[in-house]
Amino acid sequence: MHILVVDDDPLAGEMTAALLESQGHHTLLANDAMEAVDRLDTHSDIGLIVSDMHMPLISGLALLDMLREQGNDLPFILLTGDIPDAALRQRPGLDACLSKDAELMSTLEQAVNQALNQRGRQ
Repeated sequence: MHILVVDDDPLAGEMTAALLESQGHHTLLANDAMEAVDRLDTHSDIGLIVSDMHMPLISGLALLDMLREQGNDLPFILLTGDIPDAALRQRPGLDACLSKDAELMSTLEQAVNQALNQRGRQ
């Protein structure tokens, strides 16, 4: 199973992928929402999506909404440089919303494990 990492900042995407890989996961990278959709179409073994929130053209939230409208119910974790408010953390269809901060390594691992275990995909 692969985790799809979507981030318009290549360095940030690679850092997120490296964190996930250090925790034993396999990753695929996408530079924007359209590339993410392409990766989902061509890789049937993607089991979770970790996306940046602020991306040009199609944001992480818009990607989430688009996927849910298409019936895609893969676990979805949103990363943001902002401090997520309670409404965002409780958004339907979103498994977690995490700050890109010093705690990301532990919070991301916990969120990934929780999302995969809840969906029975690990």
